[in-house]
Amino acid sequence: MPDLPPGRRPLSPGSRAGLGAALVLLAVVSAVELADRESADFVALFAAVPFLAVVFAYWQTVLVAGVLATIVGMVFVGMAGPLTVPGAVSVFGILLATGIAAAVATMRQRQADKIVELQRLATVSQQAVLRPLGPQVGALAVAGRYISATAAADIGGDLYEALDTPYGVRIIIGDVRGKGLDAVRLASIVLGSYRHVAYERADLKAMVTDLDRAVARSVGDEDFVTAALVEERGGTLTIVNCGHPAPLLLRRGKVIPLEPPAPAPPLGFMPEVKARVERLEPGDRLLLFTDGLGEARREGEFFPTADRAWRLLGHGTVGDGLASLETALVDWVHGRLEDDIALVLLEYAGPDDGATMPMPSWEVGAAGS
Repeated sequence: MPDLPPGRRPLSPGSRAGLGAALVLLAVVSAVELADRESADFVALFAAVPFLAVVFAYWQTVLVAGVLATIVGMVFVGMAGPLTVPGAVSVFGILLATGIAAAVATMRQRQADKIVELQRLATVSQQAVLRPLGPQVGALAVAGRYISATAAADIGGDLYEALDTPYGVRIIIGDVRGKGLDAVRLASIVLGSYRHVAYERADLKAMVTDLDRAVARSVGDEDFVTAALVEERGGTLTIVNCGHPAPLLLRRGKVIPLEPPAPAPPLGFMPEVKARVERLEPGDRLLLFTDGLGEARREGEFFPTADRAWRLLGHGTVGDGLASLETALVDWVHGRLEDDIALVLLEYAGPDDGATMPMPSWEVGAAGS
């Protein structure tokens, strides 16, 4: 139980394993001593018992193992005849080993407690930055998923958000260069700016300009944020892309990469964006992802996202689809991801009232596919 202090912990599986290993060693050395009844030549080996326990167990278990080893050692020294200097030194050595091992176990457990607390704080920080999505935002069913590359921490610079604004449903997905707290800090800056300008700016181009300024004020010369901004307005999908992997449109069994009309650099490098515009059909799904998905590979072979997208994502709820994709991805890389991955899956259910809002005049691109 992590909420209890170390001194009041129940016997954990690790402690049971440590105590079991120590008792086995205690039994082995005792058997050797019993085979050689005339002297206590092997009593000093009992000093290894608490050191074996410390590999797995809390200090209390180490102390129990050490005390047992000391008592058994004293019994064998007494059975060998009058107390001798070597016998006394052997018993003292067991006591000393027990004290050292208990101290090591205490320090190790304190470090483990600190790591657990840091992991908890990292998770809380990540959850504060990435709020839960969906399940419904405007006319879109929405699900988001964050897959950490390491089991030890869920913290990184991937980001996403979906908002129902006066200008339609707006979604961002992005990836901050770098990892750790600096990446989380910059991701929080981008999301904070996005959550403001998404309600204030009438078009995505102006939003990109605002976000670029926010990033430029907060990073060094070599730092940047790749991002894709998506807007659904009356059945019209508009995408602007700032150096980010192209979203995938899933339509009637086909997977269509929505590449931008012209490439643009990431946020922080003053991107000049051109929009990709699509007319949505009821049942269309859109996958947004960070480059960790494109870089996932095993034995040099990349995960076939486009080939498997419809089979994995085209059925069930959007949450089910992302769960299937994560399972297949982790399976593909044998549980070893090289980068964190953010995933957002959208499904268009159709306009609520049948009305279609006009496209903004600034948007350019090919409608339909």
